[in-house]
Amino acid sequence: MAIEHARTHTVSKPWGIVDPRPWSNARRDGKAIGEIWYKRPGSKAPDTALLLKLLFTSQPLSIQVHPGDAFARSIGLPNGKTEAWYVLSATADAAVALGLKERLTSRQLRQAGEDGSIAELVVWHAVAQGDTILVPAGTIHAIGGGLVIAEIQQRSDATFRLYDHGRHRELHIEDAIAVADVGPAEFLVKPTRLSDARTLLISNTHFIFERIVLAPHSEWCLTAKQETWLLVVDGGARIGSFEVAKGDVVFAQADRVDIHAGLTGMVGLVAYRGVAAGPDLLQPGGSTAVSTSGCMETIQ
Repeated sequence: MAIEHARTHTVSKPWGIVDPRPWSNARRDGKAIGEIWYKRPGSKAPDTALLLKLLFTSQPLSIQVHPGDAFARSIGLPNGKTEAWYVLSATADAAVALGLKERLTSRQLRQAGEDGSIAELVVWHAVAQGDTILVPAGTIHAIGGGLVIAEIQQRSDATFRLYDHGRHRELHIEDAIAVADVGPAEFLVKPTRLSDARTLLISNTHFIFERIVLAPHSEWCLTAKQETWLLVVDGGARIGSFEVAKGDVVFAQADRVDIHAGLTGMVGLVAYRGVAAGPDLLQPGGSTAVSTSGCMETIQ
């Protein structure tokens, strides 16, 4: 059982930004912050199956692809990397790339990576705040500048670059060819409203991703059967024993969590393990004594 206020780990990237506020007060002495990773507190906490990040982009990222589970395990990694993005903010010209304009042969993809023409073959899509994009393993993709993105992914750092805009970092063209789906890809995901408070964004075998909107001063009980991450994207709340605001994350597992939304309510993103959206993930709370499960039980 666990209810924890997640700690943050900042990662410098050449395409990042210097000031990540209002999402974080982190500073890197003038170095660009590209990613903020959320981790369980304590050095002895075991690794989780999922990794929640914030991405901050001032320039386009590399054109890249991630392996699926089978290929990852064939090269000694525990799993591949399927990920999903939720756009937290976007400039007017912000875009992401997903898939190719037409299907290529392995030889054509190798040539496009080597001569840089892959940059003209990916399909760029305009994005705006609130958009959700699923990036299955094997999808050739990139993220443009001017974005803040919440990313949930399988815990893996397996990234094969095809093109890196002249940054002189290592490319992995042969590995990319081995795992890439060298054709067009699906773009935006259509969310499904589950209740007044819950919207299902993504559901697959690796994770469930939801958006929750809680009214001011409302009380809720969140049931975290498996590992569950909750990122506050607007407003604030008391979650368990923690006061949280924009950019804060709570981790819970095998536990039930009280949520008391604040003066302006709370909007959050919830990512958790499971095979389908949990019908009892979020239930209205009440104003009675605390139950043995840790959540408030409503008087009928």
